[in-house]
Amino acid sequence: MKYETITLMVENNVGWLRLNRPEAANVFTLQMTKDLAAAAIACATNAEVRAVVITGEGRFFCAGGDLETFHSAGDDVSAVVLEMTMHLHAAVSRFARMDAPVIAAVNGVAAGGGFSLAIGCDLIYASHNASFVSAYTAAGLSPDGSSTYFLGRAVGDRRAMELFLTNRKLSADEALDWGLINATVSADDLESTVRKLAEELAAGPTKAFGSVKQLVRSSSTETLESQMELEAQLVSRNAAGNDGRKGINAFLNKQRPEFTGEQ
Repeated sequence: MKYETITLMVENNVGWLRLNRPEAANVFTLQMTKDLAAAAIACATNAEVRAVVITGEGRFFCAGGDLETFHSAGDDVSAVVLEMTMHLHAAVSRFARMDAPVIAAVNGVAAGGGFSLAIGCDLIYASHNASFVSAYTAAGLSPDGSSTYFLGRAVGDRRAMELFLTNRKLSADEALDWGLINATVSADDLESTVRKLAEELAAGPTKAFGSVKQLVRSSSTETLESQMELEAQLVSRNAAGNDGRKGINAFLNKQRPEFTGEQ
């Protein structure tokens, strides 16, 4: 499939999704949100994709929504924003629900919708010169793209409220200290570091990874007993699956398992 505003390539079972409007700080247009949703579906339905990396071309990861689009929409701005969020939210949901782990490689500023897209990923690696800023209320807007769901879970409600209300920019080092991201890497090493991690994950038990994602996301809304029941259902299913059988056999025989990503 051809995309107008992003690129998507599959290499060694890793889907590399690059936001590709570097001349405009990779801000979201309606077309980009459509492309992003289509790419998320492509990754989720392609059995060869067993890990996904999302990054930006140029100096920015993504500077958020295209405010010029909002301004030029005039009285139709509500409809335009609703359509853009429909596609953006479909993409975020698909990345969160797919079995394959999704890594954000934040190569520069992640603001507004770009901030939301990044923190909705399963793992976040950032270059030392990256930064994170909510930015929404600075333009008289409220957050979208899942950030009100994921931010408080990562850093706590007080810190989330601070970032949303003050639009304080977090450096990569601060984001690491707050537990918002997993690691900081030099700009020159970001892609190679994430590539190594993504390829290691792509060689892993993809269905078990999907179960981990489901369990972690459900833990804050389930009771102890309902969460343990979900754990029981998923571990028993994975134990009977192809990769579960291979993993158990390899462990008992002191061998390295060769997972296929199949149930």
